[in-house]
Amino acid sequence: MKNFIAAAVLLMFAATPAFAQRKPCEELLTEIDAKIQAKGIKKFSLEIVPNEKAADVKDGKVVGTCDGGTKKIVYKLGK
Repeated sequence: MKNFIAAAVLLMFAATPAFAQRKPCEELLTEIDAKIQAKGIKKFSLEIVPNEKAADVKDGKVVGTCDGGTKKIVYKLGK
């Protein structure tokens, strides 16, 4: 019985990243925006882009993945 419980807990933790990626892009963007503003940064932009376009974004950094891993949120400082 203890092995079963341990296995169940292990599976729960292993599945957690998959659940995190299912977050809608607008919801994740709002959370990231709040965290950046809380650090005192005023001039920045966040953009939601399809995965295949994320590599083309210049001067930006991917700060999140959303909509089941199909899109990325790109952060740019100074806009």
